[in-house]
Amino acid sequence: MSAELDVLLDGRRFGYVDFGPQAGIPVLALHGHFGRGRMFGFLGEALAPEYRVLALDQRGHGRTAVGGPFDPDEYVADAAAFVRHLGLGPIVVCGHSMGGIIAYRLAARHPELVRALVLEESAAVVGGPEVGPAVLDVSHWPRGAAGREQLAAVVTGFGAPVADYFLDNTEFDGSGWRFPFDPADMMASQRALIGDWWPDWLGSDCPALLVHGGRSTLLPTAMARAMTARRPGTTLVVFPESGHFVHLEERAGFLTAVRDFLGALPRP
Repeated sequence: MSAELDVLLDGRRFGYVDFGPQAGIPVLALHGHFGRGRMFGFLGEALAPEYRVLALDQRGHGRTAVGGPFDPDEYVADAAAFVRHLGLGPIVVCGHSMGGIIAYRLAARHPELVRALVLEESAAVVGGPEVGPAVLDVSHWPRGAAGREQLAAVVTGFGAPVADYFLDNTEFDGSGWRFPFDPADMMASQRALIGDWWPDWLGSDCPALLVHGGRSTLLPTAMARAMTARRPGTTLVVFPESGHFVHLEERAGFLTAVRDFLGALPRP
């Protein structure tokens, strides 16, 4: 059974979900922008009882306190503090999009904390001519609304699975429905992530799985292949008909890829 818990890290209160069981091999799950820890419920269920998925609400997301700073180094420091607080390292770290970038930067900066990486659609470069637009403009989005249908109206124009990703992460707070983030925070965080992260990607040597959607504009296939070729110990799994949200578009295949990768790792 999952439990929603809180932890104080460097003066900031963070929410996280422990999907259990306590005896399972720990896996830290880091969501991308606009997400929250509970989105990894499908992963916790699929990997139990062998693995124990712990999903952090990253700064500015979910039940964690709003407000920055949103420098990527702060995200890395949060993840490192979380792993150390729970005494779980070295740990498998799984991340989607921005969460995956934080994961491989964590491995580069704190190799003693990371046993392996599972990355979904996490690029070595964010922004620039070789990738699609790096910032989704949510500056005009409401923080919340009385009815969920009002929030749905904001995101349905994107079409599935993007709309599903946003709506699955909304919650009712007693007076209305809300997104699990402040739009201004997300604008700041997205802009802060723009950059060339190749040195961090190449800065660790733990085993890594890179899951890529062939139709994604945020991680071009050429970059995914280059990331695999340039970093020893990296396995690339491509879903040609999927976009940026492989875990929603190709869930069964995604879970198979993750299970196969984890199953090949030496036992801790």
